[in-house]
Amino acid sequence: MGARGCRFQPRAGEKGGSATGPSPVDRARNGSKHHLLVDATGIPLAWTVTGGNRNDVTQLIPLVERIPPVRGKVGRPRRRPDRVTADRGYDHDKYRRELRQRRIRPEIARRQTEHGSGLGRARWVVERTFAWLHHLKRLLVRYDRRHEIHEAFLALGCCLVCFKRLQPSL
Repeated sequence: MGARGCRFQPRAGEKGGSATGPSPVDRARNGSKHHLLVDATGIPLAWTVTGGNRNDVTQLIPLVERIPPVRGKVGRPRRRPDRVTADRGYDHDKYRRELRQRRIRPEIARRQTEHGSGLGRARWVVERTFAWLHHLKRLLVRYDRRHEIHEAFLALGCCLVCFKRLQPSL
């Protein structure tokens, strides 16, 4: 960071911004990933932004811990889901154990097995939510250098998805 006037501004070499990294699938261009945890209907419960080179599984436990408590019922508010359904990118024994310690049943496809585990019947809900979010071009193409600003737009996009899903049909 270089000082200009009374603010710190990124230098030209830091053009990618924070929370970016070389994407392994896009010719090493800098990019970022959106990580979502949704309920069974596609309502976003927790989200985060990381660099494009970060492994997906590193965000599993932080996402589970970011789930807000469910209010409105008598007693202690529920903070964790019964089960987590995920794709092969989240298949690591360490994280399966951590989910079981939190009394969450992991339904994660095993790596190096043939396709057809049946999890696609539940995983499409997450992919649909990503499609809803990526209708907002500000989230599809990252223009912001600071990850805080991009994460704020992701939060706003999740709020818009919730609003559109939960409003009664007119």
